[in-house]
Amino acid sequence: MTQGEFIKVLDDWNFWHKELDCGIEREFYLKKLQELVRKGFCTVVTGPRRVGKTYIMRQFLKKLINLGVSPRCTLFINFEDPRLTELNLTVLERLYQTYIENLKPDNEVFLFFDEIQEVNHWEKWVLKMLELKRANIIISGSNAKLLSRELSTLLTGRHLDLTVMPLSFAEFLKFKEAENSDVFTTKELFKDYIKFGGFPEVVLNKNKHEILLSYLADILEKDIIRRHNIRKREQIKSLLRFYLTNFSAMVTNRAVSKFLEINKDTVDKFSRYLEDAFLFSFVKRFSFKVKEIEKSARKVYSIDTGLSNAMDISLSENIGRHLENIVYLELLRQKISSPEIEIYYFKETNTGEVDFVVKSGKGIKSLIQVCWDISDFRTRKREIKALLKASETLKCDNLLIITEDREEEERINGKTIKILPILKFLQ
Repeated sequence: MTQGEFIKVLDDWNFWHKELDCGIEREFYLKKLQELVRKGFCTVVTGPRRVGKTYIMRQFLKKLINLGVSPRCTLFINFEDPRLTELNLTVLERLYQTYIENLKPDNEVFLFFDEIQEVNHWEKWVLKMLELKRANIIISGSNAKLLSRELSTLLTGRHLDLTVMPLSFAEFLKFKEAENSDVFTTKELFKDYIKFGGFPEVVLNKNKHEILLSYLADILEKDIIRRHNIRKREQIKSLLRFYLTNFSAMVTNRAVSKFLEINKDTVDKFSRYLEDAFLFSFVKRFSFKVKEIEKSARKVYSIDTGLSNAMDISLSENIGRHLENIVYLELLRQKISSPEIEIYYFKETNTGEVDFVVKSGKGIKSLIQVCWDISDFRTRKREIKALLKASETLKCDNLLIITEDREEEERINGKTIKILPILKFLQ
């Protein structure tokens, strides 16, 4: 490509001569970026494809301009632009030099590189720029493992990370312009949130099912099959379907291998690929013994309930599992603000299961059960019994049961159990 062609591509992505659509602001991530971006460090924005990373980066760029940064001191490049071919270090350097020669920035520069994993050996160029302290660098990528592996080997101690997730319920209400809705409307919208999830484009459009299916196909093809050169396409598709229909359930690679008739090592490898693409999280059982943690079954959670429902899961039959998945995602968002948080489940023989153990530092912060309807006496007794046993074993008295709409407290054996409706938990 000629320099003229380069500048035309760059002009389309930048605020140099025109305004650009920035979408609906996501204040939480803008605030986090403001805390993280600093010279000498690379700020890394990760998260699943189509979660809104590009818009968030653009919103932050616009915020910088509003704070007084000259537009010509900013550069935004989306490396998935089809006009940019044969991406490598030479092309990256030519793009940067084209920007410098044409915009002639006269102050501190902010570089935004979207989906940078498309550039071979990008980390070497970024490292050079960091060492020379030539710019503030913000990059994004849709593959956790790819970025973390390269960053840990070449940018040790020189990067700060931010993971972007699908919309929280509070963000969902904002996108729906329903932040001040009455209780009835909010409950109805929550059912919509459970069914279709929180990907911004899905929330704002009518063809939700079709969009979700296209997301699954895109992530599978671009972030997994193509990136890892997978030949056993049907096997990884089968594994994807299995996890999408078994969210909030315990799984072992051995059991999955037997059920799908796929080699156990292949299941292990493909599961890592699906997790690295941010499609799923695997939560380990809490134990004071490291070997028990590693050997125990894991619980699988989808990054978005809409993706699970895209596989035509019956919502009414699985409402409890969906609720548990949504609680997990909210805990994951809390971890973004407090990275020291660790999330486990708890299970011991004959004592029942506690859905979430939230650990912070060396101590257990809270124990959480999730139950859509706790009005049945036997259900209530089962959930409370498991909580009390875990409380005794783990020395934690912050006990919580999250339900559809019940709110109360119960005191048993000197311990207080809070029962909280999901909408209050998500506030």
